Amino acid sequence: MTSQKIYISWTAQIIAAGILAQTLFFKFSGAAESVALFSKLGVEPFGRYGAGVTELLVVILLLSPRKAWVGAFLGIGVMFGAILAHLTVLGIESDGDGGYLFILALVTLLCCSIVAYIRKGDFFAFFYTLT
Repeated sequence: MTSQKIYISWTAQIIAAGILAQTLFFKFSGAAESVALFSKLGVEPFGRYGAGVTELLVVILLLSPRKAWVGAFLGIGVMFGAILAHLTVLGIESDGDGGYLFILALVTLLCCSIVAYIRKGDFFAFFYTLT
């Protein structure tokens, strides 16, 4: 991997991890906005805690040089779920946020996709060692 790709990957990893990490406080503290969002989805409180734990795992993996590809793929799955929830139940604009949470989900999805693409060699190497 070239140094330019490493810089791009780390930039995307840090952006995605930063976005996910800052939302963890709201999920784990039971902030009213987070409770309302997961209540609207019909999965409060277990969905909120489950999403929080999963996102914490994504943050840890994205910041781990050898496992960033795992975090990227897991992050892609989590963000697809968040985007789908916005498009089907929550709406793009949720509780007057101007679409902020939806945009953060899109940015995180983009960053995780960039990391997954750049680090696809790690993905294939892992599965090659299993055979």
